[in-house]
Amino acid sequence: MKYALKNGIILDGSLNMEPIKDKTILVENDKIVAIVDANMRLEGYEAIDLKGQYIMPGLINLHVHLPSSGKPKKKETDAKKLVKTLTKTRLRRWIVLKLCESYAKMELKSGVTTMRTVGGVLDIDTKIRDRINEGKVLGPSILAANMAVSVPDGHMAGSLAYEAHNEDEARKFVKIIAKDKPDLIKLMITGGVLDAKVKGEPGELKMSPEIVKAACDEAHSLGMYVAAHVESPIGVRVALQNGVDTIEHGAKPDSEIIHLFKERKASHICTISPALPFALFDRSVSHATELSQYNGNVVFEGVLECAKECLKNDIPVGLGTDTGCPFITHYDMWREVNYFSKYVGVSKSFALYTATLGNAKIIGLDDKIGSITPGKLADMIVCQNNPLEDLASLRKLSYVIRNGVIIKNPKIKKMKKCEEELDKFL
Repeated sequence: MKYALKNGIILDGSLNMEPIKDKTILVENDKIVAIVDANMRLEGYEAIDLKGQYIMPGLINLHVHLPSSGKPKKKETDAKKLVKTLTKTRLRRWIVLKLCESYAKMELKSGVTTMRTVGGVLDIDTKIRDRINEGKVLGPSILAANMAVSVPDGHMAGSLAYEAHNEDEARKFVKIIAKDKPDLIKLMITGGVLDAKVKGEPGELKMSPEIVKAACDEAHSLGMYVAAHVESPIGVRVALQNGVDTIEHGAKPDSEIIHLFKERKASHICTISPALPFALFDRSVSHATELSQYNGNVVFEGVLECAKECLKNDIPVGLGTDTGCPFITHYDMWREVNYFSKYVGVSKSFALYTATLGNAKIIGLDDKIGSITPGKLADMIVCQNNPLEDLASLRKLSYVIRNGVIIKNPKIKKMKKCEEELDKFL
């Protein structure tokens, strides 16, 4: 498989990227082998004419829950009961697997060529990762966490997370998860919006420092890093003090937290998408309770403050959608990029960099993905208009390329209600 991508305008994924014209990208099998002058004579390459469209690295989504579609709900569901029902028989587990595979395919068709799952049903995430790598199904490259570790009455306890009562159980569950060879371990340290019972509970510390440390120590000893759901300053502090590597969601940091971020060489994964509908939608649209709206706004402001302060202090900030939450679909990573620019106040070029090479650096894959560079994997997307001028250009793609394999004019069935309501906040 050898082809030449001609007449495209390159946005290479670098920090200060600017449009590059009059170049041709040469791809052999799964790699970018060279970027040459447009007038160079080529032999042995199939020419693909991009007709002046923009080509950039594939998007990287660092926070995905595969089992849910993001379809809006009129009332909250009992996640523990639902997962128990869905995993009761072999047939039902197979159906869940196939559903999650379809969502992974949707991520790819929307331009996400690499994603990180951070809490799923049983071992389904690693199964899908392996099936994609073996060429059995279509989807992005996946860094998988499978089930997370929580505590009794903790976030997603009993549904997407095991319930650890003490340090020994935390270590035991990490070992159980590790048997399926995931890429990371996910902890649920504080409460969350979806399962909060009182105002402010998303920030309530659920997991003790001792359990956090035990889980982190076990994960690190097995060669895996740790991501943690935290939505309050005390949660961030406990997470960083006890070994967590990436803070998912976050909260406004003080000077001690900034110091801990730097000391741990940790990163913040900014997830604006899931909190926005709770915080900014009219409740008649979101169907959120007054409680959920209040807690959603707390989280929304905390995520933004954490990202802003981390950037001010040269702490890496990555992006993820937290897909699975209401209104947050598997095809809207481009919205998270847009929100990052709009609400955190970064330039469009920095937002694109963060969603590509910046995210690749956080997960330690910047030598393989994240930029259009000879020697890296041919993970690229093509859109008609310039995303440096309008990030919404990424909502419709002409090509998605993963490991050199081309999907032309990818089609996705979208949720009309989500599109209408979310477009009001671009």
